[in-house]
Amino acid sequence: MPGLIIKPRSRIFHGHEWVYSSEIQKTFGNPEPGDLVTLKDFKDRPLGVAIYNPQSQIVARRISRRKQKLDAEFFLRRLGQAVNYRESLTIAQDLRRLVWSESDGLPGVIVDQYGEHLVLQTTTLAMDQRKDLIVSCLVELLSPKSITLRNDSSMRRPEGLEQEIIMVHGDQPKPFTVSHQDSVFEIDPANGQKTGLYLDIMDSYQKVARLAPGKKVLDLFCNQGGFSLACALAGAQSVRAVDISEDATAAAAKNAELTGVQIETVTANAFDFLRKHDETYDLIILDPPSFTRNKKTVKDAMRGYKEIHLRALNMLNQSGILATFCCSHHATRELFLDSIKSAAVDGKRTLRMIDNHSQRLDHPIIATLPETGYLKGFTFQLAPNR
Repeated sequence: MPGLIIKPRSRIFHGHEWVYSSEIQKTFGNPEPGDLVTLKDFKDRPLGVAIYNPQSQIVARRISRRKQKLDAEFFLRRLGQAVNYRESLTIAQDLRRLVWSESDGLPGVIVDQYGEHLVLQTTTLAMDQRKDLIVSCLVELLSPKSITLRNDSSMRRPEGLEQEIIMVHGDQPKPFTVSHQDSVFEIDPANGQKTGLYLDIMDSYQKVARLAPGKKVLDLFCNQGGFSLACALAGAQSVRAVDISEDATAAAAKNAELTGVQIETVTANAFDFLRKHDETYDLIILDPPSFTRNKKTVKDAMRGYKEIHLRALNMLNQSGILATFCCSHHATRELFLDSIKSAAVDGKRTLRMIDNHSQRLDHPIIATLPETGYLKGFTFQLAPNR
């Protein structure tokens, strides 16, 4: 098997599963893009096997410390292990992430389940080359009515992959509804946001909504209205949902109608809304898309987070509550918290932390792979000024 010799002190020796181009000492055996390659250290000792793509900055992604073949037996085993883990969790078994890339030993494979329908993404070259095999294994394991291939993610570009959305099993389903804690969402796998819903944050909807009864709520970056619906169901006095996307606010309004609650939707840039808006609220929720996609822009992102936190804090009523989230793994929990503390200092506010948030357990975090633990959040209450 062709392979790579890895330089000393590379991250793989510390438990990481990626090999960057700068960490390769030598390539042998003329591997082709998408091949399985063996990894060895500088003393010719085996480190396992990895999928290979010389076009990507991440040249190799280890899939095992032992010899493997990327055949049906491999995919059935790994996919079966992923499904068994989700079935051990106390989450909705018809609304879940079934496969989460490196966290399930399948780098670049993401599978979400919405009832009888699956949505698949393949964001690495090797897995994209084997997507037909992955589909056949999913059909054998789960017998879904349909599988939609949502390969429109920007994560495919570094791998040299084109974007596409196609049906790979069954007929394209018409928009259908799913239910989560009494909130009803319309799902359109081929045309909706991401794979359908942001499943990673769904545990936080109820955690925040428990604080909403009788409160005036502002939900910024509302997307399809998950927080808004939960707060309205919990008995909020009023809920205003804001997003820059007309499709998102239309979806939030439709989901509110399906759920049987009243919310007000506003299509606007969140920064502009906060800058020009002078109303105050009892509960403000900030769940923006990632402000940074790489390490080079982290400082700029932190300035953006600080600005939005400062403006939100200035719009909170006495004893008001701020729930805020960040979904970029480049912005660590510590950096994100620093942006909140800096805004509190500039705004002369005292914040009392009352909750911590992370991604749902169907998005497992691997201890030595910080990239798998990307979602973080905090809920604060304004303490009396001292």
